[in-house]
Amino acid sequence: MTTFYVVVDKPGDWQPYYPSQDVITFDDYLNKVGVNRKSRIRIINLCRSYRYLGTGYYCSLLAEARGHHVFPSAATINELGKNSKASLYLENADKILQKLPSANNGDTLSFNCWFGEVLNDNYSRIAQVIFEHFPAPLLEVQLQYKSGWQIKQVNPVSLKSLTDPDEQEAFANTFEKFSRKMWRKPKARKSYRYDLAILVDPKEDMPPSDKKALKLFEKAANELGISTEYITRKDYMRLPEYDALFIRETTAVDNHTYRFAKKAEAEDMVVIDDPVSILRCTNKIYLADLLKNHSISTPKTVVLNQPDSEELQELVNEIGLPIVLKIPDGSFSRGIIKAETFAELEDGVKLLLKESSLLLAQEFLYTDYDWRIGILNNKPIYACRYYMVRNHWQIYKHGSTTKSGGFDTLPTFEAPKAVLDIATRASQLIGSGFYGVDIKQSGDRVVVIEINDNPSIESGVEDGYLGEQLYTEIMNEFLRRMEARGRKNIQ
Repeated sequence: MTTFYVVVDKPGDWQPYYPSQDVITFDDYLNKVGVNRKSRIRIINLCRSYRYLGTGYYCSLLAEARGHHVFPSAATINELGKNSKASLYLENADKILQKLPSANNGDTLSFNCWFGEVLNDNYSRIAQVIFEHFPAPLLEVQLQYKSGWQIKQVNPVSLKSLTDPDEQEAFANTFEKFSRKMWRKPKARKSYRYDLAILVDPKEDMPPSDKKALKLFEKAANELGISTEYITRKDYMRLPEYDALFIRETTAVDNHTYRFAKKAEAEDMVVIDDPVSILRCTNKIYLADLLKNHSISTPKTVVLNQPDSEELQELVNEIGLPIVLKIPDGSFSRGIIKAETFAELEDGVKLLLKESSLLLAQEFLYTDYDWRIGILNNKPIYACRYYMVRNHWQIYKHGSTTKSGGFDTLPTFEAPKAVLDIATRASQLIGSGFYGVDIKQSGDRVVVIEINDNPSIESGVEDGYLGEQLYTEIMNEFLRRMEARGRKNIQ
């Protein structure tokens, strides 16, 4: 069960908005809301000032001491207090600021934003970037023009600063979206012990889980007392509402999935997969070095750094042809070229070097299928054989349409022991999350091709043997981790 409170200094601070028993004063929070072992408590701190040793500062500080999830965090309040040039230099902000209308040097402008939203659409993108860096309910942003707009100051402001009726209405609407669970009837709020956010991209062509699989995850979670809600990249600001995050879209370090994982981890949420796993798994060069240094068998592998013809000839002498070239962060068979001849090798290297300064070159091992062993918390939970597309050397063949080969799913005890053992050993180098280890087996030779964070779970494929039990096992792991996190927070 989750209990929500909005903390204000005086009851009148909330007067323009819809009354709620969940709105309490700081004095009430200080004296009446303590640690509750049977309920998870979430606090939205709307005190008038976050100055050092003020009520807003103490509200967040005490909330964290009591094991409550609070927004904004004490760390955010401290960061806002610095307002140094370094803290105001935000990644991607310059490109957005350059799109604002030009002005005279020395000109300034300011605007209010709430939960990353504003009235004036011209400032919406910069407001979102600022909110991601300083996640706080209400901020005043000051910009100054010096051969281009720059962020001069970011200050937290109180509800009392919203005197414009349009701003008050916009704040109320955004606040309702941000903490919509506050307005549920008590009976609905008591239905589940924990809240799980499932990050999806409805427009993704090849998502890790299809709609039916997502529904099966939802069903399994609900049966275990876990409420689920699908969120998208637009819901970044709502992450503190949840106890856990399950990423079900293709991950990458340079997009929002990694930011979501980092944010969830910072909020002390359970997250699969965690940012470290994403960082390690999405770069094939890192993986190749990691596996080599821990004596995990792989195909013969060489890292290429702007090679000339002489170096490529040495590569051929070492590995032989064909050679498989890979960019470090390709997925679903993208960014991979098989070179049958030396000329194809040179052309392939030139093409892929446009996307990455380093490439991976591997010996080509043909097999009819690749093993995919699903590993959760260092234990195999499913075993699949993914077959190559007919008359093609990969599982996927991209063209005007994407084709995939066949598959079959076995109980893990029917997979070769050598395959299970190497999959488990390899995944342990990454962490204790949820991984899909791709393996080739040729005679007695068993090698790891790659380790995938956030592996595919599609209805009728990976669940071909366990059925709905597979979804239950994964949700059980979330439950185990959330319960462990709860025990840790109340000790």
